[in-house]
Amino acid sequence: MDTELVHRETAAGVARITIDSPANRNALSAQLRRELIAHLDAALADDAARVVVLTHTGPVFCAGMDLKESRGAGAGDQGVLEVPRILETIWTSPKPVIARLAGPARAGGVGIVAAADIAIAADTATFAFSEVRVGVVPAVISVTVLPRLLPRAAHELFLTGEVVDAHRAREIGLLTRAVPADGLDAEVDRYVEMLRLGAPAALAGVKALLRRERPSSMSADFAEMNALSADYFAGAEGQEGIRAFAEKRPPAWAG
Repeated sequence: MDTELVHRETAAGVARITIDSPANRNALSAQLRRELIAHLDAALADDAARVVVLTHTGPVFCAGMDLKESRGAGAGDQGVLEVPRILETIWTSPKPVIARLAGPARAGGVGIVAAADIAIAADTATFAFSEVRVGVVPAVISVTVLPRLLPRAAHELFLTGEVVDAHRAREIGLLTRAVPADGLDAEVDRYVEMLRLGAPAALAGVKALLRRERPSSMSADFAEMNALSADYFAGAEGQEGIRAFAEKRPPAWAG
């Protein structure tokens, strides 16, 4: 049997999914893609998991597609065709997803970073859209990357393939935080604890709200948002939160 390349463990409400293929710089091989999808699906189906953390072993977060597997394959057989499933699962996850990077991300790896809700990297990490330098385009990952990046930066980096550091990645919207390497885990834990204070259904609702397309009419937008807000205030979590506030205690989900 193949050695597992992606691992998952759940404790204290957190599902940690670890990419563990350092021999090929955690590239998105067929086996790794298959296992990553399976572990993401399992984490989202697990009621014990409130937050998902995507992390890695080795010095590289993810080098993008496994080009050895792409060599010689026709358009219909390219592994990149499976990448949308990974990115969409992360992007549409009802549970918050944190990407933890102790090292570089390239190409498809940057797409995963962009798909996550919160991305925290060591300030030694670097990033690049290297596709044009091997004769391809960052087409699939553009779906998650372009909503994050400043437009000028997207043109610059997609066209040049230039490597940028973590601080520049944060400035242009790709990262949430860039921190010293020895403070990376503490910063990830800080965000995990903040997310654990949020009600599960409310967090899912916020994620749906952030993905929502706005109506062209402000009055229609307010009408829809008023109805949504009233439903949450009257819902089980909203009522529990209101009671907990009045009683000066943590709500049930934050225990």
